[in-house]
Amino acid sequence: MYDAILLPVDGSPTAEQAAPHVFDLAERYDATVHVLFVVNTTRDNAGIVGGPVLETLEREGKRVVDEVTARGESRGIETVGAVRRGAPHGAILDYATEHGVAVIAMATHGRTGVERVLLGSVTERVVRTAPVPVLTVRATE
Repeated sequence: MYDAILLPVDGSPTAEQAAPHVFDLAERYDATVHVLFVVNTTRDNAGIVGGPVLETLEREGKRVVDEVTARGESRGIETVGAVRRGAPHGAILDYATEHGVAVIAMATHGRTGVERVLLGSVTERVVRTAPVPVLTVRATE
């Protein structure tokens, strides 16, 4: 049923909470886990700061991806890691389509009200527009 699972990560403890669920699914269905970090280039300062900062963010993204993929591989799960630039929700959806993933699994911060409106929600945008099922994991503090 799930031969490829996409796990977007951002290095936060909240995003990490989806990983155990993904690894359990991958073991059950003998699935490949795709771990994706997106360097958000839509922020106002990304265009101002330029290349060196983006390269630093990409290195950090690779470190995060490598850590998560190593955890999956230690459980015998086939993993693939990637770092992309762009709008996070768009890059996640593009990656899912390009790699034929069967399900996207993401943590949700559980923001409500004004905080959600002001900060937006990558997970919410992915849930509303994904061409495949999205498993959301409610993160705890």
